[in-house]
Formats: sequence, C-alpha cells, structure tokens
Amino acid sequence: MAQTIRTFIAVDLPDSVRHAIRHYQEPLKDEGADIRWVRTESIHLTLKFLGEVPVDQKDEILKAAVQAVKSVQPFTVTLSGTGGFPDLKNPRVLWVGILRGAQELTDLSIRLNNALIPLGFEMDKRPFKAHLTLGRVRSMRGVSSVIERMADPFESEPFKVNEINLFKSDLNPTGAVYTVLGCAKMEG
Repeated sequence: MAQTIRTFIAVDLPDSVRHAIRHYQEPLKDEGADIRWVRTESIHLTLKFLGEVPVDQKDEILKAAVQAVKSVQPFTVTLSGTGGFPDLKNPRVLWVGILRGAQELTDLSIRLNNALIPLGFEMDKRPFKAHLTLGRVRSMRGVSSVIERMADPFESEPFKVNEINLFKSDLNPTGAVYTVLGCAKMEG
C-alpha cells in the first residue's frame, strides 16, 4: 500500500499578522471555555483541504497549484471581524474574517479546485468562505463569555498574497504540526 500524507493548500501569514491574532486570542483563551484553540503559529488561510494523498502525488499537486496561480496577480488581504460556524448561537468553529481580499481568495479557491479535478480531487461541496479558524468548540461550557469578548473589534494590517503553499499536516496530541512541502508563486 502506498504511503500517504495528510495535505492542504493554503496562504501562509506574515509574523506581524500572527502576532495580532495571538494578541486577540489570548483574552479569549483566558475565559476558560471548552474550546480547542488553534496555535497562532498554525493559523493559515486554507484554500483546499486535500486529506490523505499518496506521497508520490505531491509533485503533481504542486504542478496543479502552480497552474492555478499562473496568471493571478498578487493581491492584498486585510483580516477583520469575527464569527462562528454555523453561527454564534451554537458555534462549532470560531473564526476571524476577511475584510479585503475575500473575493480574490474565493476566485483562487475556485481556480485551485478546477486545477485539481484532473488529479481526482472533487470540487468542494460547500461554498468557499475565506476565514482563519481561531478555535473549535468542544462543548458550550464557557462559550458565551468568549462570544461576548469577541465583540471587541479585530483588524489586521494589510498583507500581500503572492504565493500559496502545499502543506503536510501531522496530527499530534498537542495539535497539528504543519510543514510546507512546496510553494506556487503568482506570476500574473
């Protein structure tokens, strides 16, 4: 049986944006709610989750990603606002939203999906919603106080997106560890 790796394609974040997210996330964590918080060094803008793929398919996936971004112009993203999926009344996921660059990220996700179809990957069933996951709610214990604190506004400095990365995800008891396997730079 072929060896597999768990993979996804995403936009990585600058350290300054990670710092802003960490600064926002810390008081939320202090509420002690039953939430599994994403470590800030692991936060990224996922464009396509691929799941378990054969190791020897990595290069083909990267070539498809390069094709997907070939004529795409680099663009600017600003993070702003917070929310929950499916909503804040009964959230399963808490997130930071996108103020600027959401349409470009959606278009990039569609291009990526289309480029990966010939490799056997299906189009995502749910429409793409650009966001960064802050945490996953395990139970509603203490969540209402976190949601109250999320009313504090969040906005990052703008940052340039000029590449996407193929990541490997290794699941550990302390949380997932992500490794960049390759990058596709925008040439547009």
